Amino acid sequence: MKSGFLWGVVLGVGMLAGCVAPVAPEVAARGEAIRMEPMGDYWIGRRVAVERTRFWGFVRRPRQPWEEAQLVVMNEREKAAPDRLPETPVAGGVAYQYDNNREYRLRGYFSGRQVYDPNSDKVLPEFVLQGYEEVNPRPGWLFHPREKRDAFGVPRPPR
Repeated sequence: MKSGFLWGVVLGVGMLAGCVAPVAPEVAARGEAIRMEPMGDYWIGRRVAVERTRFWGFVRRPRQPWEEAQLVVMNEREKAAPDRLPETPVAGGVAYQYDNNREYRLRGYFSGRQVYDPNSDKVLPEFVLQGYEEVNPRPGWLFHPREKRDAFGVPRPPR
């Protein structure tokens, strides 16, 4: 009886290990791609569009891991964010938030201000956008292939 239980535990652990193993190469590849990013005076931004919220997404420096990125509110006084452009028509108007999960190279700076988003109840840093270019329309997961999301659908870094 004990040996059957022991084999069950071994089999269960083996199955769990089999589920986890394929993730490691994906995480390592993402880390290597980030380490190879060219240095420069720009930011990397990942759009996280959530209905009725005011935050834009995550912003980080080149070669900085996503776990250190900041969720920001975008100040558009100098440049409109990509989803604000009228060149993106849809039935009934502009496709607001069409760019969810797209990755951008951003030009701009953190203003030093903190902005309150009443719909998400978050106080977030303000990023002043001066320009951008899309670098990846389908970058996949942000923090981890099996990432969790908060109540608003925002990905959370692994703990």
